[in-house]
Amino acid sequence: MKEGPDIARIGALIGDPARANILGALLGGKALTATELATEAGITGQTASSHLKKLVDGSLLVQTKQGRHRYFTLAGPEVAAVLEAVMGLAAHKGHLRVRTGPRDPAMRAARVCYDHLAGDMAVRIFDSMQSRGFLRVTQEKSGLGLTERGEAFVCEAGIDLKGLKSARRPLCRACLDWSERRSHLAGSLGAAFLAKFQNEGWMRRERDSRVVQITPIGNERLVKLFPAP
Repeated sequence: MKEGPDIARIGALIGDPARANILGALLGGKALTATELATEAGITGQTASSHLKKLVDGSLLVQTKQGRHRYFTLAGPEVAAVLEAVMGLAAHKGHLRVRTGPRDPAMRAARVCYDHLAGDMAVRIFDSMQSRGFLRVTQEKSGLGLTERGEAFVCEAGIDLKGLKSARRPLCRACLDWSERRSHLAGSLGAAFLAKFQNEGWMRRERDSRVVQITPIGNERLVKLFPAP
């Protein structure tokens, strides 16, 4: 491609193993220091600084200084979506770096994808909403929206839909789930659902991990709220 977006540059930034590990560590949505990211990537601090500079210059990461520390986060949900999609493609094509470990079942069941829910339960939520006619394909950039029935359902679930609509961020977006290889719900609505589930005590995030544990009462409520199609 001689014209248009430079996907080669993005591919090169993501394609380096150390940078891929750094980006993956930030998928949990938390800000991490350069030292913490060096540990996650298994590289020295000096090498990490070089990689972090490239990722910031490439607009994939955002750097914030607080005191003597530098904190890094993904530049936005669209970066997380690309990473999740690439992970899904890699898993689908069999490009796995390690064998399945004891933590993998928990990651597949429920995990954080930047600021929204991913994993088996997230796919169930998306499928349930889609099968009941709550989601619709749109011509908007996100490609996904709520139907009137969907809006009524979201409001009944206790979500401030009016507040979400007033934000610049897309309300709904389909995000490819790397473990299930199907879509889960992202966008401001996906983030609002995850916040609600945590506030209600239906889910608890494991410390220093992307894994989300679904409580017994949470599983009961979620299965009732989002019946299988």
